[in-house]
Amino acid sequence: MSNFETTITNPELAGANVQAAEAPVAEARPIPEPKPADKHGWWWGTGRRKTAVARVRLRPAAEGEGKVQIQVTKKKFKTIDEYFSELRDRADARSPLTLTQTDGKLDVFIRAHGGGYMGQAQAIRLGIARALVGYDPNFEAALRDAGYLTRDARKVERKKYGQPGARRRFQFSKR
Repeated sequence: MSNFETTITNPELAGANVQAAEAPVAEARPIPEPKPADKHGWWWGTGRRKTAVARVRLRPAAEGEGKVQIQVTKKKFKTIDEYFSELRDRADARSPLTLTQTDGKLDVFIRAHGGGYMGQAQAIRLGIARALVGYDPNFEAALRDAGYLTRDARKVERKKYGQPGARRRFQFSKR
């Protein structure tokens, strides 16, 4: 008989094995308490991608439809459709709100600078996702599974001295 069979036939160990099988393997993580809003009623989130930075603040919509606005100048705001010309950038910026079904229920104000349009759209996506987790921690699992809470750390490689670019070399001439 092998050791495995003897542990099963031993009545003391067999009972221990049954008790171990009944116990839960992994306990579910408790959902943390929602973070309180700041003194003005906003939840904040910061998103970064390449050299783009987006500062996002959100709150429940006061009356009816919630708006998503990007601050262009001190007093001028644009909607996502006016700010981004590409459909993929519009979808990127809205994706956390559509995933959590909060599109139209929250007022979202965004300040984005640096980088290009695609980098800003992905920075906005990360900022909105982080602010939504502060607003309601139940959204974290869905946002993390979709990859919206992971910061993409890829950046442009720096140019090296004595070379025309980061990896580019001057043309080699044997003679």
